[in-house]
Order: sequence, then structure tokens, then C-alpha cells
Amino acid sequence: MNAGLPETVDAWRMVQARRSFQGILPLAALPRLRDSLAAVDGEVAFAVEFDKDDLGVAYVHVRADAALPLICQRSLETFALPVHVDTRLGLIVKEADEAALPSGYEPLLIGDGALRLADVIEDELILALPVVPVKPGSAQVTRTWGEADATEAANEPNPFSVLQKIKLPKS
Repeated sequence: MNAGLPETVDAWRMVQARRSFQGILPLAALPRLRDSLAAVDGEVAFAVEFDKDDLGVAYVHVRADAALPLICQRSLETFALPVHVDTRLGLIVKEADEAALPSGYEPLLIGDGALRLADVIEDELILALPVVPVKPGSAQVTRTWGEADATEAANEPNPFSVLQKIKLPKS
């Protein structure tokens, strides 16, 4: 991990102290994100700041920048997707507190106050991943589906036609 990023912190103490952390994490240190990547080469630059806003809402401001190696689902080539995360997470103790958060905040449930900062950064990067990664500028594959496939299917023998021979008589 990063020397400037503790394993766990007490979120409420960090808010009171208005602490901030910044540094670089290797992508290989993020196990849940690693499974979605084509390679684990690279790193993510992050900044995490704890504070309270004018309304007294405790939050953590997460910023992260990375070039995530993904596999294009059109060309099956590896490409680096630039990702920029900039979000405010309102700290809540129970799910019912989510409704009290002002707009612009995403909820972060931290029951006992213990928080793994690397997990928060990893969660935000996972949320930034596209559902279907496509390399910018890759050629779109066009295929017409419909009539040609229907005629091919009509020429093939039906595997259930054997069942016509063994129909049971109605009683």
C-alpha cells in the first residue's frame, strides 16, 4: 500500500481533525477492481479529504485519477481508459440517515466509524467502470439479424419432431 494511506481510520476523528490523505496506489493493491482489468500494471493517484460542510454534514471528498487497462468488447484489444473520480460521500450511521443528505452527496454507511480508505477509493473506481468497455475510435461491427437467420433455422430439422410420434391418446 501507500505509506501515506493508513490501513483503517476512524472516520469521525478524521472529520473532526479535517484530515486529508493523498498519494498513489498500485492497481495490483485493489483486489476487487483487479478482476475487471486486463492487467494490473499502473497506479491510481488519489486525494481523500474529511470535513463538514456549512450544514454540518460530515463528508469525505474522494478524488482519483487512473488509466485503467480494459479489454475492448468490439476489437478484443487492450486499451487504457482514463478515469477521473471526484465525489463527495456523506457519512451516515444507518440507512435511514441517507434521506437527510443534501443533494450532491452519495451516502457512505460507516456504522462503527472504522473506514478502509483503499476500499473507498476502489469502490469509486469500480463504479466508474463502463458496463461494456469499448475502445474510443474502434470500428463498429454491423450485422443484420432477422430474415437470413430465420430461413437458416427453418431448414434445420426440429429436434422435438420425434415427440410427434409418441403422443399419448386422450382419455
